[in-house]
Amino acid sequence: MIELPEAVSLAKQLNETIKGKKIDRVIANYSPHKFAWYFGDPMGYDALLRGKTIGEAKARGGLVEVLAGGVNLLFGDGVILKFLATDEKRPPKHQLLVEFEDGTAFSASVQMYGGLWCYKEGEYHNKYYDITTQKPSPLSAEFNWAYFNQLIASPDVQNLSAKAFLATEQRIPGLGNGVLQDILYNAKIHPKIKIELLNETERNTLFNSVKSTLKEMAAQGGRDTTINIFGQPGGYKTKLSQNTLDKPCPVCGGTIFKQPYMGGSIYFCNGCQKF
Repeated sequence: MIELPEAVSLAKQLNETIKGKKIDRVIANYSPHKFAWYFGDPMGYDALLRGKTIGEAKARGGLVEVLAGGVNLLFGDGVILKFLATDEKRPPKHQLLVEFEDGTAFSASVQMYGGLWCYKEGEYHNKYYDITTQKPSPLSAEFNWAYFNQLIASPDVQNLSAKAFLATEQRIPGLGNGVLQDILYNAKIHPKIKIELLNETERNTLFNSVKSTLKEMAAQGGRDTTINIFGQPGGYKTKLSQNTLDKPCPVCGGTIFKQPYMGGSIYFCNGCQKF
């Protein structure tokens, strides 16, 4: 699932592979999917994009934006992007296929759900996209202790759990349930602990973990639980994920547990993250 580190990696790879290419044709909604979300009629995507040249790809929180001559492509969580070489067979199922004049292409496929929005610049407003233009990325210098302290000191969040604070309402653009696991593990904070119970040192530790963990994940091409445009897993080895479930913690030797919580799952070490 695309979160901030994966969006950064995907945008970088798209810039290295398709930037500057001219679009030959576009096929949208080839394999209808109940939870594939488009903007307007996907049958109109070809007319919007054909003949356009791919510009810059950017990470927008947990979204990936691709500019193409006044038209934007925006991909959300749950979309798998894949680069296809000239002689590479096209996938039998996809929700979007963009082919270029040089014979290469890229496809976008939805797993459980995902957005594949195409629109003329300025025509479409997505809540999560708009937030990324209004709030600083946690990878930026603007996301500093003073800014984070305003977020975590707000009276509105004191009764929230650490997970709810980090991963709801897009308080921190692109930070979701996947990346928060290692953020909290590195900070030695349990996902269920209330924000009001964290002291100043623990809040500062959490801030530093948000910054350093996301930076490391992005630098290593995303998490090993996700794949890039070449179908390869990210280089960051997750500490808490399905890959480490029931294994001993490398720090304290405790067991890595998984529990359902807030409509998803949390992973934690019963030794490092006391509750």
